[in-house]
Amino acid sequence: MSDQIAIKVESVSKDFILPHQKANSLKSLFTGSYKKNTKKASETQHALKNISFDIKEGEFFGIVGRNGSGKSTLLKILADIYQPTSGKVYKKGKLVPFIELGVGFNPELTGRENVYLNGALLGFDQKQIDKMYDDIVSFAELEKFMDQKLKNYSSGMQVRLAFSMATRSDADILLIDEVLAVGDAAFQRKCFEYFRSLKKNNKTVVFVSHDMDAVREYCDRAALIEKSELVAIDDSEKIATSYSRLFSKKVKKENSLSVSRWGDDPNIIKAVKAPKAVNEKDGEIDIQIAVKSKNNLVEPIIGFIIKNSTGHAIVGTNTRVMQIKTGTLSPNDHFLFEFYVQNIFSDGEYQVDIAILENDGSTVLDWWENAAQFTAFQATPSPYPVSPKVRVMLGSKG
Repeated sequence: MSDQIAIKVESVSKDFILPHQKANSLKSLFTGSYKKNTKKASETQHALKNISFDIKEGEFFGIVGRNGSGKSTLLKILADIYQPTSGKVYKKGKLVPFIELGVGFNPELTGRENVYLNGALLGFDQKQIDKMYDDIVSFAELEKFMDQKLKNYSSGMQVRLAFSMATRSDADILLIDEVLAVGDAAFQRKCFEYFRSLKKNNKTVVFVSHDMDAVREYCDRAALIEKSELVAIDDSEKIATSYSRLFSKKVKKENSLSVSRWGDDPNIIKAVKAPKAVNEKDGEIDIQIAVKSKNNLVEPIIGFIIKNSTGHAIVGTNTRVMQIKTGTLSPNDHFLFEFYVQNIFSDGEYQVDIAILENDGSTVLDWWENAAQFTAFQATPSPYPVSPKVRVMLGSKG
């Protein structure tokens, strides 16, 4: 990382005017004769208030905040999509935004034609696109679909192609907005590998995300924006922790710990037990599930999902995936299942969802959302991404 400044944001504010008065007829639209309204004709929304910070060349800089805080507006100002109401932004080098992937694509053209069209928009000539074409298609995993019209692509296919195109740009500064929220798990792994290559090549990256583990993994520093204002700038670990705790307070306040259950027999799960708190000394988290059925159950599937405070699934599995035979549960038998999950959880609050399905996986017997909750306190969070180890123990009947 260099000491040279790649981006300098000076006292940037952004206001939007929200109109309230509306025409009541076509005539009034043209003549300006509106019905009298005691309300104000418009109001001002302050999307950003006096934001200032510097980003160094080669720095991976995160911007985090809750929905509506102003972080995406800030990114669009950096990309020159919006102009600030006041303040200035200075940038050094060529900048490419990964904000609205697929902008410029034509749904009536084939995937192949869109590659050449989008490549031209990125500044490449035909020979350059010819050279990189196979790599673009391979990265997007769309070899069989390039001669189909884009309107026949799924949204995931379009995003893969757009992302693959964007990675070809030779930029000094990249703006990335929630790229990790699109595509399947395999494609997201490709995104991660690409981000790692950016760090190795000393590119300047501004990264907006709700995924605090990704912020911890990739960002050198981060900024926390709350209610349109810059709350703090610090190393990524401290900012990610501040964000998680900020969100956790909101979760408690809004009483999101309410329980929801559904299924054909939503009383099979009698009790769920998990620790209330875990820290770095706890190697595993023990999740106990007590089951009792009125009916005969042959090889039922038992599973769980652990979600963070934003509702994002961190880990989940079931006995079928783990190739564990659960046996036969006779009527009125009590049975105890225990899942032991490797403790890889960063600071924050988590909920545990439990489910029991019939052995063919098609019928949900009992799905218990938020069956248990725990808080994690970690001095040294695990790197991201990581797949925690899970083991299961079948208890005795009673």
